[in-house]
This record gives sequence, structure tokens and C-alpha cells, in this order.
Amino acid sequence: MVKQFDRKAARAKRQLRVRNKISGTAECPRLNVFRSSKHIYAQIIDDVAGVTLASASSMDKGFSANGGNMDGAYEVGKAIAEKAKAKGISDVVFDRAGYLYHGRVAKLAEGAREGGLNF
Repeated sequence: MVKQFDRKAARAKRQLRVRNKISGTAECPRLNVFRSSKHIYAQIIDDVAGVTLASASSMDKGFSANGGNMDGAYEVGKAIAEKAKAKGISDVVFDRAGYLYHGRVAKLAEGAREGGLNF
């Protein structure tokens, strides 16, 4: 019998491995990324207090790009950086959440850096 590869379980394992090494504080919160096939989401999280400080996604009102491609991910990165700057956040820790730093995840990070976030 052939054993099936479970992508969700493998990503969850990678996500735990990444999250054991990084944590967001009030001074340096965590920039978390989630991507689905159609959309991409970003949150800035303070893990000590357990609160989300800012969020942006391709489903926000006024978002014109497609969240399923790299241009949309870049725009979400710029949007999260803009919202973070409005709250006085400049330094973050990037949490790729088990995804490869490639494609949409890398473009979101590039947009956030260009928007003024340091990580």
C-alpha cells in the first residue's frame, strides 16, 4: 500500500518549527502571513499580550489587485506597512508560517520592506 503525502500535516510541522524560534513582543511584533489559492493575508501580532495590532488582506475594501498573484501580494505588503506605520510600528519579526520564502510570500515581504517595515 502506497502512503499518501499529507501537505497540511507537513506545513503544520514546518510552522511549529518556525514558531518555536520566533515570537512577537510589543517592541518587535510578529508579521504573520497566510496564503490561500485566491487571497493572501498579513497580520502584525503581539504574542505577549495575545492581540493583533494591524491586519491587511486582499479581501479588504478598496483592494483592486488580485490576491492570488504576486502583484496582489506586493500590494498587501505595502498596505500592512502603511497600517503599521500609522500605529507607530517600524520593526517586526517575519513569520512565513511554514511557507517557502518564495513567490507571493517573498513579494509580500518585499512590499512591506518598501513600505517602511524593518525585518
